[in-house]
Amino acid sequence: MTAGIDAHVHLWDRALDPQDWIDPETMAPIARDFGSSDLQVMLASTGLGRAVVVQSSNSLAESVRLARLDPSVVAGLVGWVDLSAPVGPQLDQIRRHATVTLVGVRHLAHIDPDPEWMLREDVALGFTALDREGLSFDLVVRDWQLPQAAVLSGRYEGMRFVLDHLGGPPAPGADTRVWAAGLRELARRPNVVAKLSGLVSGLAPGSWRAEDLADRVLIALDAFGPERLLYGSDWPLAELGGGAVAWKAAVDRLLSGLSSAERAQVFGGNATDIYCRF
Repeated sequence: MTAGIDAHVHLWDRALDPQDWIDPETMAPIARDFGSSDLQVMLASTGLGRAVVVQSSNSLAESVRLARLDPSVVAGLVGWVDLSAPVGPQLDQIRRHATVTLVGVRHLAHIDPDPEWMLREDVALGFTALDREGLSFDLVVRDWQLPQAAVLSGRYEGMRFVLDHLGGPPAPGADTRVWAAGLRELARRPNVVAKLSGLVSGLAPGSWRAEDLADRVLIALDAFGPERLLYGSDWPLAELGGGAVAWKAAVDRLLSGLSSAERAQVFGGNATDIYCRF
């Protein structure tokens, strides 16, 4: 099998898990279903072997279905559970008849009606349960939520937190000071790692070059180091910004100054240590 792990992909069947956020006109490249066979093709095109599948809706039923994917291409699942409800029975539902390992949990905190969902008292017991289970938590946040993420990760120092999409840096040309300050503060927490993912999903194909994103990647590299960064394609959303191949090539170029050992960490070694240690 080809070496390397893509630490952030999505798969969906819209008949079972409607993706109402997909506009069929402006998001035509992803306005269809994506399954294991599609994932295999994408991974082959980027030279990686397997991927971590991440939930795309706050749905326990979706996580149950994703847990039954093809383990030959899926290295692990970051699913969803309601952290304001008893977590154990929900985890049992996901794990029952699972073919892939549940390695973490994510909640779409960046679009939750409560902008401070992460710090709510009613989800604190849920985080305690995840910590006890040895599961990581993926942070999908806006730049202004990074301070909340720092508080949360400080409350559970023995738990691993994974920052998706570098915490949502602004588009090329925009002011990065708020984002950079929040990212650096969060990176001071040794139990937090970050994904080099999602930076082009909101950009038009052909409108960006690797160099346009260099400052954001270099800030992340300085803050986390190669030992705490994971490559993720954010596929199929990457197709909105030019495709997974273009994004992988951009990251390859931006990390060209790293040693071969450091690159191996970013392109799979760290994902194995964080997600695939079960």
